[in-house]
Amino acid sequence: MSQNQQTGPLRHYLQFRDFTKEETLYLFERTKLIKDKFKRYEPYRPLHDRNLAMVFEKASTRTRVSFEAGMYQLGGSVIHLTTGDSQLGRSEPIEDTARVISRMVDLVMIRTFEQTRIERFASHSRVPVINGLTNEYHPCQILADIFTFIEHRGSIEGRTVAWIGDANNMSYTWLQAAEMLGFTLHVSTPKGYELDPARIGQPSVKVLRQFSDPLEACKGAHLVTTDVWTSMGYEDENEARRKAFADWCVDAEMMAAADPSALFMHCLPAHRGEEVTAEVIDGPQSVVWDEAENRMHVQKALMEFLLLGHL
Repeated sequence: MSQNQQTGPLRHYLQFRDFTKEETLYLFERTKLIKDKFKRYEPYRPLHDRNLAMVFEKASTRTRVSFEAGMYQLGGSVIHLTTGDSQLGRSEPIEDTARVISRMVDLVMIRTFEQTRIERFASHSRVPVINGLTNEYHPCQILADIFTFIEHRGSIEGRTVAWIGDANNMSYTWLQAAEMLGFTLHVSTPKGYELDPARIGQPSVKVLRQFSDPLEACKGAHLVTTDVWTSMGYEDENEARRKAFADWCVDAEMMAAADPSALFMHCLPAHRGEEVTAEVIDGPQSVVWDEAENRMHVQKALMEFLLLGHL
């Protein structure tokens, strides 16, 4: 198959709701199959001779390693770009960068700031574009989180997920997932850091419940999850956030309030003693290391789907 030739219409993955429920469940099925092959040391290279360009306007550890290792495992190759070693750092319009890069590779992953930047790139790209993280959404991470839950506890439909902390790109993506996959999201944030009503509309209480008390949000939850209090790009707010979020540290009391089978997740990096205690993240309910590995496997399924469609 020639470069840039797709088996179907051009698709991008810029936010969780870009795929249908059926397509998302298909991704989880493929992830299981691809991960099983990986664990059996069985080579699987459906993307032989395909090229992935990774564009980093925000630094990363897990995103880079998971996409790069994943693409190599699928038989493809990877080009790593940052603003420091590309024209993006020299004020080239992102539309022009998209036009050029997408003529040379088969797939692009971007980790950037505003969602509008990745949308502008995608609108001028001839190949699929994947959101590796923006200020607004982090869909690949939520794919990994939900797949990890399915591995450990079965279907997430009808379950309750408690999000404790900031109304950030993770929480907004969890909300999209809850609306699609039929679970309830409990969100607890400090005053002044709530979900933006203009962005979320009016979801039903079966989809979203908001709590001022994080302990209440954890009651009966099947999954408790959090993130750092200060996301990348908000470092100047660090001290104010430390004070505001002091009562939002996920601890043993919160996990005890959750369902007895509850899991704990964190997208990492974690600050023990801030958003989560060491007792919780290093404890028996924590699945953060499986969750981190699963970024690679769900992203392999995602790249396969965007380039080859249903198999």
